[in-house]
Amino acid sequence: MPKNHIKNTKHATVFKAAKEQSNKAAESITKTPTWKHLLKFSFPTIISMLIMGTFGIVNGIFVSRLINPIALAAVSVVFPFLSFALAIGFMLGVGGNAMIAKKIGEGKEKEGRQNFSLITLVAVIVAGVAMLVGLLFPDLILNILGVDDFVRGMALDYLRPLLWFMPTTILGIIFQQFLITVGKAHYGAITALLGGITSTALNFVFIYLLDMGMQGAALATSIGYTLPAIVGLGYFTFIRSGKLYFVMPRLDFRALGRTCINGASEMVTMLAGSITAVLMNNILLDLGGAEAQAAAGIMFAGLGIFSALFVGYSSGVAPIISYNFGKGDTDNLKKVFSNSLRLIGVLSTLAMALAFIFTDLLISIYDVPVGIPMHEMARTGFRILAAGFVLMGFNSFASMFFTALNNGVVSSILSLFRTLIFVFITFLTLPVIFGLNGAWAAIPAAEVLAIIMTVLFFKVMKKKYKYA
Repeated sequence: MPKNHIKNTKHATVFKAAKEQSNKAAESITKTPTWKHLLKFSFPTIISMLIMGTFGIVNGIFVSRLINPIALAAVSVVFPFLSFALAIGFMLGVGGNAMIAKKIGEGKEKEGRQNFSLITLVAVIVAGVAMLVGLLFPDLILNILGVDDFVRGMALDYLRPLLWFMPTTILGIIFQQFLITVGKAHYGAITALLGGITSTALNFVFIYLLDMGMQGAALATSIGYTLPAIVGLGYFTFIRSGKLYFVMPRLDFRALGRTCINGASEMVTMLAGSITAVLMNNILLDLGGAEAQAAAGIMFAGLGIFSALFVGYSSGVAPIISYNFGKGDTDNLKKVFSNSLRLIGVLSTLAMALAFIFTDLLISIYDVPVGIPMHEMARTGFRILAAGFVLMGFNSFASMFFTALNNGVVSSILSLFRTLIFVFITFLTLPVIFGLNGAWAAIPAAEVLAIIMTVLFFKVMKKKYKYA
């Protein structure tokens, strides 16, 4: 008899008791994962991620229209450093979420609350250290990011406010993940919406009315990211009737290690995105100067929207995967897996089609005149980039799927190759052969290489987890 079956049999009573005591949130996780339920369950998270993905677009619109289109180069160059903060948040949030959702499935709620409180405390400490390093060495950071003298002043003005708000930015990301576990994903969606509205309004106030320039743009974005942190702190501090809330943390290096391993793939994905963005900005500086960097800012703002769609779905269904894995329900795992692949196929095809249709609209909202090199760069580049959307959803889901199964090693391997190694290979080779268009094609080419690895791991690991 398989060991997993023996373990699950021993815990059957615990699982049954946990299910009987489940609140409405847990009941939602335990439902049969039909495609309709998966879409409904993940919808608030998708909306949250989409709204947060628009922060960069809204910020860029105000910067481009009210300051200078070239100022987009400063935003594009500095954004990888902001991604560093988001990467820490996703690692602790997604990794901890997978571990704690599994413990809830096993009936270990007290232990889950202690782990959750410890993860939050560690996040604050790590964010504080990163903030201090950035404030002490801003010029060194800008040199690494690939800033030339033409946009250095604007980039520095944009960087400093982002640093001051790094702790709340990280906490906001973490709390949004844990709100999914307690069945309050709609809280995250609402706060993300309010954050987006607030960010938009403050961009107008700070840049147009108060003439604060790039500092105002960064401040508006940072405050928008802060609202989810405020709501999360309030909810997990004062709402004591749910599965998760703050308690006295217990130092548990094993839980921290498991959290980091589980969430390593998400951190690798975002850090790799930051690293490749730095590589890309340096390559674009040689190929097309600040105009190419500004065009890339428009393109990757659009990419952020469609990427958020896939990340939102994968993050949204992750607790369902973790819960059923902890419970040992392989039938539901199979349904989650097969129905998710069907949904992602539809979403990916739709995303690619919409990207092609609305390319000109995306560029026009940045007030970039038709006929100038920057407009043509953005138009050609985004359509090349959009070709990879049809594969991006599957690759993104694969990484999150294995994270939810508490297999951070496989998840990290997939993310490392997809977002770093393959991208490095394509970025270092294609621009040499095809010039600027080769730089735009690097990410879609990396997705092609990644899908091969995704299919391979899906086939190999199904014997262990029995999801297919």
